[in-house]
Order: sequence, then structure tokens, then C-alpha cells
Amino acid sequence: MTRRTDLDATAIVLMVLLCASWGLQQVAIKVAIDGVSPVAQAGLRSAGAVVLVWIWARLRGIPLFERDGTLPAGLLAGSMFAIEFALIYWGLEYTNASRGVVFLYTTPFVVALGAHLLLPGERLRRLQWAGLACAFAGIVLAFGESLTLPKGREWIGDAMFLGAALLWGGTTLVIRTSRLAGVRATKTLFYQLAVSALGLPLVAVALGESGIVRVTPLILASLVYQAVLVAFISYLAWFWLVRHYPAAQLAAFSFLTPVFGVLAGVALLGERLTPALLGALVLVAIGIRLVNRPARRLPVSPRSGPGTG
Repeated sequence: MTRRTDLDATAIVLMVLLCASWGLQQVAIKVAIDGVSPVAQAGLRSAGAVVLVWIWARLRGIPLFERDGTLPAGLLAGSMFAIEFALIYWGLEYTNASRGVVFLYTTPFVVALGAHLLLPGERLRRLQWAGLACAFAGIVLAFGESLTLPKGREWIGDAMFLGAALLWGGTTLVIRTSRLAGVRATKTLFYQLAVSALGLPLVAVALGESGIVRVTPLILASLVYQAVLVAFISYLAWFWLVRHYPAAQLAAFSFLTPVFGVLAGVALLGERLTPALLGALVLVAIGIRLVNRPARRLPVSPRSGPGTG
């Protein structure tokens, strides 16, 4: 398997498209929430997508159940994936979404630090760390208006979102440092979806969610979008990218997701476009550029070539 040291045009275009689809998912969840509670939505999404992944694997001749030593890592990654979403939705019971976004998008720092410690070939340079900080500043600019000292039980929700960030980043690192790094993205995604399809409905019941209360064509379209385009197609592409490209540089693009989510809300739900959001988009774009700026390569002296000295 060939692993790239930098993102090429294919990876960059794919990541922008993925972040746009994940941002649009935020609107899809809002549209469907009147008929299906949020954790139940996530469970239905995983259940629908895991069937699609199984069909895809059958058509492509990709074995999903062979004994290749990936089961422990697969179950771990799948459990982390499910708990991450449970913490996000449960955290909203204690804190608001704007505060949650700021804490959740510490994830790229988790991935970058983990890559620095566990993946020596993917250590970030100082300029790239500055790029992460710049992009994160954009998130704070767009969503940090409610970032005061936690009141009442807000700190519980903040801690849950931080926990979700650690799990999101940790899942990426588990995939890159375990036997999952050597298997097809289809099998990696199957582990994630199968565990969450079983676990998230139980979480929904434990949280006392209402589940499915009504279904309209628009709500059904939202659920189909989440299952087919997000959980199946976009996640399959994401795990393929994680397998072939530097994890920290990919994670930097995730800062685009909440910005795209707000832009989708402006376009589809009539929400207000603020100057802070435009400023955030600029900062995030600059940060991503810095993270993905290739290292300067010094010219090789003729005396240092083979056969010299």
C-alpha cells in the first residue's frame, strides 16, 4: 500500500466535498428532529448504512468476516465511534450547540498530537501547528460568542464534547496504528457501523428519547441522506483517505464542517449570515493552507550525491 506524505489534489477535493456533506448533515438532522429524535436518527443512519456496506462488499468481492486479526481493533474503533455520538447528543442536554462545537473541534489537535507521538513520519512542523491554531481561531470566532465560564451544569456538557473530541481523534489513530491500517476501508467502516447500529438504539432508550414519532417525505429524505450519502459514501471515502494520507493534515479540513453547516442553514433554512462567519471561513481557509503547505526542500549539493566524497 502506498501512503502519501502530503495531500494531493484528489485528497483536497474529496475532503472539501466530505466536509460540505457533513455540514449539510447538520441541516438534515434539524429537519428530521421533529419526527425522529437525534440519537435514534444516528442509530437508523448506521443501520441503513451497514446494510449498504454489506451489499457493496458482496458486489466487490470484499471479505468482511475473514479472520485477519482486526476484530479487537475493529470492535474498539466501532465502540469509540458509537460512544462519541452518544456523548455529542447527550451533551446537548447540558450545554448549547455553539459551545459544543468549539470543544468538539479540538479533535484535529488530538489527531496531530497522537500522530506526533505514534506516527513519526507524520509529525507536524511549527508552521503547521500555527495553521491548526489559526483554523481553530476561526471556529472560536464563529461559535464562541457563548464561551463564558460554565454556569450550572454546562461544564458537564462541555466535558462530554471534549470526550467526544478525544474519541473522534482516537478512532482515527486506532485505525492508523492497528491492523485496520492494512485492510480495505470497506471493512473498517463495517466495524464502525455495525457496532453503532447495535449500540446507539440502546443509548436512545437509556436517554429516554421519543424515537420515531412521525415520518413525512421530507423526514424520510433526510434519513436517506444521512444513511446513504453520509454514513455510507462519505465515510467510505474518509476511511480510504485515512488509509492513504497523513492523518493530521486530513483532520485539519474538519474545521470546514461546522462552517459549511452554518452556510447550509443560511441557504436552506433562512438562518442569518454574520460577518463573524465570513471571518471564520477566511481563518479556517488560511489555517488549512498552512497545515498543508509542503515543506521547503533544500537543493541537493552535487558533492552530496552518490559516488561523491
